[in-house]
Parts: sequence; structure tokens; C-alpha cells
Amino acid sequence: MTDTFLANSAVINDFRNKTPGSARLHAAASDVLPSGIAHDSRMLSPYPIYVDRAAGPYKWDVDGNEYVDYFGGHGALLLGHSHPAIVAAVQAQVASGTHYGSCHALEVRWAELIRRLMPAAENVRFTSSGTEASLLALRLARAHTGKSKVIRYIGHFHGWHDHVAAGANSHFDGSAPIGTLAASSDNMQFLSADSLEPTLRALDANDDIAAVILEPGGASWGQVPLPAGFLTGLRAATAARGVVLIFDEVVTGFRLSTGGAQTRDGVAPDLTVLGKIVAGGLPGGAVAGKRAILEQLDFARMKAMGREKVAHQGTFNANPLAAAAAVAMLEEVATGEPNARADHAGHRLRTGMNQVLKEERAAWAVYGEASMFHIFTNPRRIALDPMDFDACSLGFAGLKGAKDAATANKLRLAMLVAGVDIMGAPGGLISAAHDDPAIDRTIDGFRRAVRMLKTEGDIPA
Repeated sequence: MTDTFLANSAVINDFRNKTPGSARLHAAASDVLPSGIAHDSRMLSPYPIYVDRAAGPYKWDVDGNEYVDYFGGHGALLLGHSHPAIVAAVQAQVASGTHYGSCHALEVRWAELIRRLMPAAENVRFTSSGTEASLLALRLARAHTGKSKVIRYIGHFHGWHDHVAAGANSHFDGSAPIGTLAASSDNMQFLSADSLEPTLRALDANDDIAAVILEPGGASWGQVPLPAGFLTGLRAATAARGVVLIFDEVVTGFRLSTGGAQTRDGVAPDLTVLGKIVAGGLPGGAVAGKRAILEQLDFARMKAMGREKVAHQGTFNANPLAAAAAVAMLEEVATGEPNARADHAGHRLRTGMNQVLKEERAAWAVYGEASMFHIFTNPRRIALDPMDFDACSLGFAGLKGAKDAATANKLRLAMLVAGVDIMGAPGGLISAAHDDPAIDRTIDGFRRAVRMLKTEGDIPA
């Protein structure tokens, strides 16, 4: 994004005038943090906002500006910010100890709740993040099958470790990103998920495939939806060939339903990668799935079988603070009420935003499911009706592959000026705390943002 673009935009000037405290903090941050940020997704030009506190569906920056929040802790906060049950659980636990370096009762309860909500989770192993969980799941699958290759899908995100660094947000040809070993990508077969046929052909052509890993809600938690019947067909194909099926439910787990995509769609994977909601908003993740695969971590079982045990450590695995937050979160999820509220808010929000687009004669669209939404900014300026938009028909190339980063950046700034914080795709994640007033404010803010961008020629009509 050029300096001229920044200087000539009323949207960006309004943003700068509203956030001088964030500007000062970003200048200081840029001296000690690369790009002044701690996570690539927080990158925003000319600078991100710096948040001081948050509660429910709202957060406040250091300048005192209030925003309806759709980052939601990168999707971890299904109950909203500072939910009383989670705050109480963490406060009680911190007084008892933050890290025992020992087993504790909360980790048992945590695992039991995961198994209750996800019937395919016969065993559970905790990690410190979703990235670590995907790495462990791949290791377990290779050890279980004795095979080396993994089928992945273009645009599906599974963390940032070397094995999955390519093909999610760049290097869609499967080539190795800078700093990673080519061999890490060489053992991955990148396929399109626009249809099941390429996968079926690949499974038939190669008998060295250990696993298939995918986001069961579609690439980037549904930005690129899967075709109807894809998961059912994939489950049948992998089961018939002894290939481990891994669902990455880091975002969709406990969000698409109380038991994630797998419970909603009635398709049981062999392994599930979990993060975000599973740890109650604190750092944590897990691999859950078939006992026959996870028992490779079991000392006694592997010794009895005369097999080498799969090694797995992690200083913060099942950390007591995360476990306390997780138990509080999953006990709320188990009631079904948070999902029902968040899904209702999601439906209202998507409908209201599309109505804005219709009324403003803007050829964009908002889509998604459950408590998630994506904004299609139509970079190729195709003819469309926001009230009758079929995202699946565009596939990867027309959705994630056609992203207009400059327009997405300006939309985020316009939404911030209007009092709403969305994610960069662009889109967002909705919590059970997003009540009708918060949704109404968001729809009104979206209208303001659309009008600002129409004035600057960024939205096709």
C-alpha cells in the first residue's frame, strides 16, 4: 500500500485522527517488534489499534474508542470477552498455582468434556496451541500407518510449522516458503477441494498416503465452502484405504455445533486438531481421536506391543490456568445455549449486512454459517445479488485466491472508524455475547463503511 494511497484517503485520515494513542504505541512497538506486531493477522496499514480492555462483545482502545469486536480472540472467545464463569475460574486457579509441572484433576475433567461433546474423541492429548496439535496429529498418523505422504488442500490453514507452511496463504503451488525445508513440502500433496475427484484419483494412484488433513468447514473456516457431500465421500474413501482422516477444527470445533463440524455433519474423523475455544480463551490445544492411534503415546501399551512410543513433550500442555478456563468454557458449551445465541446473531448479522449492500447498490456479498461471516469484496467485479450469492460456485480461485488486500485493509479501517473491528480476510467471528444492540450497531457501522468506500471508488455498483 503506497504512501500516496494512504495520504489521499479520507477513510485513513479519519482513522488517524481517531487513534493517536495507537499511532504512538505502534511507533514504539516498531522499534522492538518486527512490523510492530506479534501475529501476522494483526497487520494493518497504517497501524493497528491498541486495545486497553474488553467485555462481552466490545473492546476499548487506548484512545477510549469503543468497538464491536469480531476478532473474538482469533476465534477463541465463543462466550465473548471476560465472561464471568471464565474470569471466576481463572481467578480461583491463579491463587492455587499457575504451573504444577504435575498431573492435576482439571486436565481429566477437560478431556472428559471434549469426549462428551465429540464422540469421536476416544482419547485426548493436550498441546499448547493448534499449530502444535496439527504437528502432533501428522506425526501420529505417519507412525500409525508407516507411510509418509499427506494430502492437503489449497487454502486450508493448519498452523505455521514447516509441514503446513505452504499452500495456506501463499505458495499455492506447494513450493517451500522461505526458511522452510523443501522436503517438508515434498511429502505433501496439494489438491483442490473444489471437487472430490482429484482426491479419489490421488488415493488410487499412491499407496504411500498416511493421512488427509483439511478444515471440515472449508478453507479459512468457510471462506471457501466445501461442495455438498465432500466430507461424506472423503470419509468413505479414506476408511476404505486405511488412510487417517484428520479434521482441523481449531476454529470450527465447538462453534459450528457444540461438537464441531464433525457432529453437525455426522462424519467422524480418525483424529481432530483442536485449539482456540477448546482452551477457553487461554493458550492451549489438543489432538483427539481414535484410541488405536493416540495409544502410540502410551508408555505401557507401546512397550507391551514391542513398538517405539511416539515422543511428545510440551511445558505448557494442560496448563492449570488454561484447563480452568477450558472447563468453564466447555461446561457452558455443553448446555447448547451459547451456540444457539451466537448462531442467531450470525444469521441476523449476515442478513442485515447483505440488506445494506442491496440498498446501497454495492456488488459485494456477505456469507458464512453458524457464528461466522465472510465479506466478498468482488475484486473481479462480477455481477451478483448479495441476497442470492452462491459462494461455493466460485471455488478457491474466485474467493480466497482472488483476495484484494488493499480493499480489505481499507474496509477494516472504515469499520474501525465506524466503531467495529473485523478480521482481515475480511470477515469475523461472532460470540454468544453479541446481542441485538451489538448487531444493530454493526449493521449501521457497515453501512457507514460502505458509503465511505463507495465515495472513494472502492466498491463496484
